[in-house]
Amino acid sequence: MLQHSPLALLYPGDRATRDRSEPAESRFAELFQAFAAAGIEAAPAVYHDDFADEVEAQLQAARLVLVWCNPVEGGRRRDRLDAMLRRLAARGVTVSAHPDAILKLGTKDVLVETRQLPFGSDVYRIGSLAQLEEELPRRLASGPRVLKQHRGQSGAGIWRIEAVDPAAPWTALRVRHAQRGSSEETMTPTALRVTLAPYFEPANGGHMIDQAWQPRLVEGMVRAYLVGDRVAGFGHQAVNALFPARPGEVAPTPGPRLYHDAELAQFQGLRKRLESGWIEMLRSCVGLPHEQLPLLWDCDFLLGESREDAEERFVLCEINVSSVAPFPPAAVQPLVRAVQSRLDPGRI
Repeated sequence: MLQHSPLALLYPGDRATRDRSEPAESRFAELFQAFAAAGIEAAPAVYHDDFADEVEAQLQAARLVLVWCNPVEGGRRRDRLDAMLRRLAARGVTVSAHPDAILKLGTKDVLVETRQLPFGSDVYRIGSLAQLEEELPRRLASGPRVLKQHRGQSGAGIWRIEAVDPAAPWTALRVRHAQRGSSEETMTPTALRVTLAPYFEPANGGHMIDQAWQPRLVEGMVRAYLVGDRVAGFGHQAVNALFPARPGEVAPTPGPRLYHDAELAQFQGLRKRLESGWIEMLRSCVGLPHEQLPLLWDCDFLLGESREDAEERFVLCEINVSSVAPFPPAAVQPLVRAVQSRLDPGRI
């Protein structure tokens, strides 16, 4: 029976999907197979708020739950799910990622918390529209900015803003949303205020994060996939959200993310820095206990402006913790071993 499995994989679905609970039909089929090959019984725990009580009853006997669920899915938030996961954790079930870890790592606030670290950048918290109107013009005079909503995914709530005339930055603005299919618009400050107002509502976090534009985005974005405190693979996306358009052309459609194992030579410098200090710095900075590091998570980096004869500079763009999928095939076995270690510490 599903409820007797020591490991559960929780992911969203409808009633019909839960009734079938067929691992081979899920996007985690390869992971289910890898757990089975390692002798670990893993059960699908298909979740929806409409049958949350049923899922919680299933998970009572689980020892570890791996969770994939976006902060907003089909207009629904994670509030009920997170409350359930906290109850399970309080009863001794290992939950990854724990809702507390998501709040400390998986919101854009982490960019402000870590701005003084080696991978930090020129970034500010904007707590109101009044603060936006007071502070943004002088920053725009120095170059474009990227405003990010507190919590979201798939580019929603991320806006590139540039003054048409840097000498008069609070007149006409070039604005582009990072969500797929968006195009650049020219706005007045009043129109920008109306556009961004919803992000300052309490239900949406009540604030935004203002980060300096990274000109080297045209060289691509690097995603480091992590299992605990070790790099398990990389993703590299050359054409991505907010990729600038050439003069007189529309911006290109984002391209695919190419997946690589942890040994990819191009990013060994990033791997070394993550494993030898950056992850520990990050964990300590946000106040996250080491045992609450997610079993699977990722950090997105852009290439920063570098100096001659200096190491390549990487700038943190965001951290994904809530629903890290897809992920490189190379991450599967490290994740299986990490789960084995949690379920049977003496085995690894």
